[in-house]
Amino acid sequence: RESELSGSARESRKFRILLATPRYHELEEFVSALAREEHDPVTVGSGNDALDLVASLSPDLVIVDEGLPDREPLDLVREIAGLNARVNTAVITDLNKEEFHAGSEGLGVLCSLPGKPGAEEASRLVRKMACLLPQSESVITG
Repeated sequence: RESELSGSARESRKFRILLATPRYHELEEFVSALAREEHDPVTVGSGNDALDLVASLSPDLVIVDEGLPDREPLDLVREIAGLNARVNTAVITDLNKEEFHAGSEGLGVLCSLPGKPGAEEASRLVRKMACLLPQSESVITG
């Protein structure tokens, strides 16, 4: 019975997700897929706004798009780590895996996402988060 409860609680986690992108409409499928899994991301259009919300909301995950008008994605990841090293990050980028790994090495980025992530990438990202975060660190719903 206890493992049954643990499994059900694990499945109902709701992660606090911040998406920093100026391309909200282009990423609607990705955002909708996160919402279907009950992880409604808060969306902002700049790095400055993302940093403000990292400081005030302490999200579980910040997804950084490479198209932000005021920051390069990996610079923003560094700043996020400086504010709160417990915040996980993912980066939406068109760089290939080798180039991305070379540029992000040592930053603790959870993963890279393709330039136009969809439902499959959203689901994979949520599964990675569920494996990383202990239950006590996420918001449990239900």
